[in-house]
Amino acid sequence: MEPSSSNTGFFQELPELPNQFYDDISVQRVLKLLIPADIRNEVEPEIAQLADDVLAPHIFDLITDAERNLPYLRGGGRNALGRPTSELVTGEGWRGLQAFGIERGIVAYNYTQDHAAYGAHARVLQMLRCHLWEPSGASTTCPGAMTDGATRLLQRHLALDAKTPASSETKMSETQRRVLQSAYDRLTSRDPKRAWTSGQWMTERPGGSDVSQTETTATFVGQQQQHHGQGAGDDVDADGLPLGPWSIDGFKWFSSATDAGMTILLARTQPGKGLSAFYAPMRRRRPDSAPATQVTTGSRRKQTQNNTELNGVRIQRLKDKSGTRPVPTAELELKGMRAWMIGQEGNGIREIATVLGITRVHCSIACLGLAGRGLGVAKAYSLKRTISGAAGGASRLLLYRSPLHMRTLANLTIDYHGLMLLTFYTAHIMGLDERQTPSTNKSGKHGGAGGAGSDLVHPPAPTVSPLLRALSSLHKAYVCKQSVPLLHSVCMEALGGVGYLMNTESEALNMARLFRDGTVNAIWEGTTDVLSTDLVRTLTHRKSGKESLDALEWLVKTSVVSDTVASSLLLPAWAALRTRIETTSADILLADARSILFSAAEILIAGLLSADAHSDGSTAAGAMSQRYLLTKGFLGRDSDAAKMAESDPVEQRLAIDTAIVYGPRGPNGPNVQQAAKL
Repeated sequence: MEPSSSNTGFFQELPELPNQFYDDISVQRVLKLLIPADIRNEVEPEIAQLADDVLAPHIFDLITDAERNLPYLRGGGRNALGRPTSELVTGEGWRGLQAFGIERGIVAYNYTQDHAAYGAHARVLQMLRCHLWEPSGASTTCPGAMTDGATRLLQRHLALDAKTPASSETKMSETQRRVLQSAYDRLTSRDPKRAWTSGQWMTERPGGSDVSQTETTATFVGQQQQHHGQGAGDDVDADGLPLGPWSIDGFKWFSSATDAGMTILLARTQPGKGLSAFYAPMRRRRPDSAPATQVTTGSRRKQTQNNTELNGVRIQRLKDKSGTRPVPTAELELKGMRAWMIGQEGNGIREIATVLGITRVHCSIACLGLAGRGLGVAKAYSLKRTISGAAGGASRLLLYRSPLHMRTLANLTIDYHGLMLLTFYTAHIMGLDERQTPSTNKSGKHGGAGGAGSDLVHPPAPTVSPLLRALSSLHKAYVCKQSVPLLHSVCMEALGGVGYLMNTESEALNMARLFRDGTVNAIWEGTTDVLSTDLVRTLTHRKSGKESLDALEWLVKTSVVSDTVASSLLLPAWAALRTRIETTSADILLADARSILFSAAEILIAGLLSADAHSDGSTAAGAMSQRYLLTKGFLGRDSDAAKMAESDPVEQRLAIDTAIVYGPRGPNGPNVQQAAKL
């Protein structure tokens, strides 16, 4: 044998990553379960093209650039003579990826008229696109999530105001309506030169996720221009529209998307009034600048140097984070930030809940998009990497022929698919709640899968809102927390030492980036304990708690209606959990909140896996459902099903695990479409 050297000897062949829209079996099954066939057929070409485009070499080059050229404050936030400027500089990679997401309508998809015919299904289709884009977006989906939430909030208020009588005290002024409509149009634009992203500023030093400790204040200063057209100087924003009549002062401790065009934030108006929600543009006209026409060029640097400045915002410093490093996250001092109140004074928590409900789904989608990409790379790697045969001799076999490796990937796939079902089902319920109409396809017929899945996608109308209230905290806490070990095992460990490396020279193999970026989602928009507490309070609420419990019970019962085994296991488990919630004192429930949330989530996932399996009779899906019941303790190890599974011959076990991981056609089947060299 010749000795190896730096340029001779064995070199592992790079894996080829297929189009994830086709290769990710969970994506296909979720789509089939929740979306009618006619809509699936209509959107497939465009979504499949997106899945190809996010794997393009220039996208990976932009990711590497975004990670290497991090945002910074020019001159440390001051000019050469010491004047504060807070001029934020972002890299070409970050800007390029943001432009890609805007052009492809990652956020706008749910709001554009050409997709209105999809009704409630538009939300699931939007989240599917986010799922495919997430691992290639270098965390541009973070401001995208907040933009989505802000867009929905403005959309809801503009629609509500259109129905409000002119004589009502809650009617917006024409000026405020024009300002909010302009912001909405920018948020939904697909033109990167015109589009805005939005911030979402809530976190402060005293409370963290507990916004009740907010120290930021809002003072009504009035403004003549709010009723009489455009003003001048610092009374107008960068577009020449009047600034709001509220002046906001305070300090925001953790503010992502500092390069946004606007923000939604919370502040106190007066003692005893509670928190209120506000809209504020990020930039305003300089007092000494000449009047200018509406800015549409999108050149932030040019605006900064010429005739605009930050709207009462000083960037104190940028955060140095473990992951999501390209995102310009900052500490912000607010002094005289002019803003418009959204909704009624003191109703800020209720208003911001609209934003939070959406950003929480985005957090789960982000984790699953990263995990799905990691699983895709692990699957592709298994088709190229060889190991010693079972006897330990000279024979070699590909990893996907190893029963142990495939059992590991199969178990990870089952966990991933369960989390996918819970998250996308929540997105489906959100779509129903937003539209407040039955879920129908373009022909007016109810859509989704047949069999067990059919009733699931059409909950009774009174069930939708209370079900969403429970699922909002539940899915985000469980999915984001359980995704962390999944990201480690899928994204890193399955590739061995290579998975632990940064691999910026082969960016698609940078599993370490996926892991670092994914871990934050268990913290953002509420930690696991905070959301567990929210769930307990939702389910025990004096007025609406029973509605949410009844809605969850409907979901459990409906999901197992076609499965006698799952029904016999999950219905008693749910009954016991509900009794515990209804009969235990509040202090004990709050102390046990995490275990309650995890128990509820696993019951729901087990039910959704059962419904998915019975929607088309898939053998692999049935095996996933049964194995989940076993691993989560619903099905005992001494059961006949467990004993039969353990006694199956190795080749039979390998065959079913391969079908779970690669789909019924196997690792080289036609479900694997166009492949991209990593």
